[in-house]
Amino acid sequence: MFFSVAVSSLAGQKVKNIIFMIGDGMGANQVYAGMTANGNKLNLEQCTYTGFHKTYSASDYITDSAAGGTALACGQKTKNGMIGMSPDSVPIYSSMYAAQQNGLATGFVVTCVVAHATPAAFYAHQPSRKMYEEIILDLIHNTPDIFIGGGRKHLENRSDSINLTDSLRKTGYQVAYNLEELQSMKGSKIAGLLANGDMPDFSIRKDMLPVSVEKAIEVLSDTKKGFFLMVEGSQIDYKGHDNDAEGVVGEMIDFDKAIGKALEFAKKDKHTLVVITADHETGSMTLKSGDFQTGKVTAQFNTKGHSGVLVPIFAYGPGSENFTGIMENTALKAKCLQLLGINEK
Repeated sequence: MFFSVAVSSLAGQKVKNIIFMIGDGMGANQVYAGMTANGNKLNLEQCTYTGFHKTYSASDYITDSAAGGTALACGQKTKNGMIGMSPDSVPIYSSMYAAQQNGLATGFVVTCVVAHATPAAFYAHQPSRKMYEEIILDLIHNTPDIFIGGGRKHLENRSDSINLTDSLRKTGYQVAYNLEELQSMKGSKIAGLLANGDMPDFSIRKDMLPVSVEKAIEVLSDTKKGFFLMVEGSQIDYKGHDNDAEGVVGEMIDFDKAIGKALEFAKKDKHTLVVITADHETGSMTLKSGDFQTGKVTAQFNTKGHSGVLVPIFAYGPGSENFTGIMENTALKAKCLQLLGINEK
C-alpha cells in the first residue's frame, strides 16, 4: 500500500498533528454524568464542533470494541471480534499506519493492556481480538514511536518464551515499568509497560492517563513533520459493564483530564486537531437524578453489555468543522487523513 502527502492544506490552515481520543463505552449520558459530578464542567466543552456517529458493525447491530475500533481506525466496518481486517479476513490499514508511512511520528496511550481491542485496531491485523500474543507481534513489527499502557505479561510471559521487551530495547526503545521511570526518560522511542495486565482503575492509578498523554505529546511534538497520537480512556467501558455509576463518573473525569492536556497543547500549537469520540456506549446508562453542587449522580443501567445508540464526536482545532452532523463511524479515518494531507493509493 502506498501513500503520498499533499502539499496544500484545508481552509488555509495546515493540520500538522492529530490527537484522536476514544472514550471506550462513552455515550452522551456518560459525558453528562461526568459533567454533573465535576461541577457542571468538563474540558471537552471547549470543543467548537460536535457530531454523532453510527456504531453498528458488519455483523451486528451492537458492535464490540474490536469492530468499533477497526471502523474508527481503518475506515471499514468488520465483524465483531476482528482486528484490523475486513469481514473476509483481508488486512486493512489504519490512520496511524498511514501517518507512520508518511513520516509522521506516532503513538498511543491507554489504560488497558496495549494489546486490547481498541489500541490493537490501530496497528494489528488478526481475525480475533483474543489473539493477544499475535497482536503483540504485530505491535513489534509496526511499532509506534511511543506507546503507554498495561500488558507487560503479553510481551514477557509468552508461550513462545520470547521476551519482546528485549527485542524493543535492541531496536533502540527505552522501556519504562512505572510512571516515574516514564517521566524521567528522554528520547524519541519509548515503551511504557506500566502494569502486568490492565492498569488499575482511576482511584488507584491516579493521574497516570493525563501524565502519560502529556509525556507522549512531549516526545512526539519534537518531530518537524507532525504526529498522530491515539488516546483511549479504556475503563469507562469496564465500569459500564459492571453497572458501576460511580466508577463510570470517575473514569470519565479521568479521561477528561487527559482531554485537557490535549486541548492545552492544541491551543498553543494552533496546528493540532483534537478529535474525541467513543467506539460505542456501554451499559445503556440512564441518568435518573443529579446535583451539580454536590456532584451526586444517580443512574440506572439497562444492560451489562453494549448498546446500539449513536455516540458523540467532539472536535477542536483546524479542520474541526468537518466533524459535525451524523456520520458512519467509518468516516473519521478519511476525514483525518484528508486534513493531514495524506492520500491513500
